[in-house]
Amino acid sequence: MPRMIDLIRASAVPATLMHSAAKGALSVPPEEMIEILVYLADHKLFGEQARLTLASWDPGISLAAAADPQSPKEVLGYLVAPKNLRIALIPSLLENPSVAELALVALAESASREVADLLLASVRVGTSESILQALSANPNLSGIQSATVSDKLAALHPALRAPDGQEEILLDTMISEPGPPEEVLDEGLMAYLTEHADEIAAEVDKPFQPIGGFYEELVPSTEEPLAETAPEQPATTAPTPHKAAVAKKPHTGLDQERGSALQKIARLDIKGRIQLAMKGTKEERSLLIRDGTKIVALAVLDSPKISDGEVEKIAGQKNVLEAVLRAIPMKRRFIKHYGIVRSLVANPRTPLDVSLGLMKNILVHDLKNLSGNKEISETVRKLALKMFKQKMDSSKKSTD
Repeated sequence: MPRMIDLIRASAVPATLMHSAAKGALSVPPEEMIEILVYLADHKLFGEQARLTLASWDPGISLAAAADPQSPKEVLGYLVAPKNLRIALIPSLLENPSVAELALVALAESASREVADLLLASVRVGTSESILQALSANPNLSGIQSATVSDKLAALHPALRAPDGQEEILLDTMISEPGPPEEVLDEGLMAYLTEHADEIAAEVDKPFQPIGGFYEELVPSTEEPLAETAPEQPATTAPTPHKAAVAKKPHTGLDQERGSALQKIARLDIKGRIQLAMKGTKEERSLLIRDGTKIVALAVLDSPKISDGEVEKIAGQKNVLEAVLRAIPMKRRFIKHYGIVRSLVANPRTPLDVSLGLMKNILVHDLKNLSGNKEISETVRKLALKMFKQKMDSSKKSTD
């Protein structure tokens, strides 16, 4: 026998029963009743009654639903939405792994100070850069709360506090170390080589050709500096013209590391570059993602060592292959990271169909920014403006 929620979804019950359902007066298990109410909350005829019932629903049943990872995603999404929020449910919702991070980001953006205190007390929030960044932009926070958010963000990246301009070096080390076990890297590499054997064979003789015109500027000059004075010449012989000494720009440690990595990559064949993309350092991955050979660039995204932060930077780059930007949202791990989604949509090089497909995930303040970004497609700008107005109107109606 089908469940009552299935019958209601199929419009297979009379209006009188629907009215009873909106009042929460059906003889069904509590977990099914709350699912029915959430479904009816958007109903044209019974939505208002269902929302009123949910607002006063038994706290114990609501709390059980908020804490249960098996609760339907529609129920959890309804309970965590800012317009439906009940303070008593927030701690359970925050720690429920089935509650989407994007939903918590939306909550953090507009949270009251009372809700912000609960967010700041959450273990999950304290380890999520996306949620903390959204919270840091919340205008409702007190000075103490803002300082707490800053401290938590800094705790995620201790290198941000490092002295003497060494932040980037230390942050790179923190992100890339420790990496996955060597056997994991080897298994990933072998799987990739096997899966793409035909493509690799077709491109086997293709050298490293980076996109973006940065090759020469990153390879430190190997030319020896000329002596400051020319060697003595016989008096009867005219001085032999020689090259003027070229003033050399001093290379920082990062420049030298980058130049060394680039020289190393330039000597490798396609299989060597794929191996380096899968097993190399963050610096090497940042170069190989710009390889003009698609199969090498895509290997970077398959590396077990790559971090979400690296992918977020890649998603915003204009000097990568279109295939790279298409591949990022196809990986579930990356598409769950809001910063990556936002960077892809704001990147004018991202294919239009990819950008439009991701727009539904963009938050209100970012929609506003996108609508005024003249670098991106006019189609994306217009859709961003339309969605921004719709969300603002919806927000106003819910507060009336």
